Amino acid sequence: MSMPSRVRNVGIKYEGLNPPERECDDPLCPWHGHLKVRGGLLVGKVLKARMRRTVVIEREYLVYIKKYMRYERRRSRIHAHLPPCIDAKPGDVVLIGETRPLAKSVSWVVLGVLKKGVS
Repeated sequence: MSMPSRVRNVGIKYEGLNPPERECDDPLCPWHGHLKVRGGLLVGKVLKARMRRTVVIEREYLVYIKKYMRYERRRSRIHAHLPPCIDAKPGDVVLIGETRPLAKSVSWVVLGVLKKGVS
């Protein structure tokens, strides 16, 4: 398998994360552009992909409630930039990384698809 010659090293080692096969000319792509990934990494499921180059990611997590000595499930929705070289559809499990603010509600970028969803 030959790697594209223009792929940057984003500095993230995550099992199942590989650079995209396609190339793009998006300056906000962490692999082919100039966007730096810093801060947090999250795994979530793509909920909606209706905006231009932006997807809505939903992640579920557990919070411990001390009074009842139980956990409750919560979920949050995060807007993330989707570079054209990454093919993420609703239902896919993706890895997202924190970046500088790209828009009012977008401070995350999709780094890759970890698992394809059933469509």
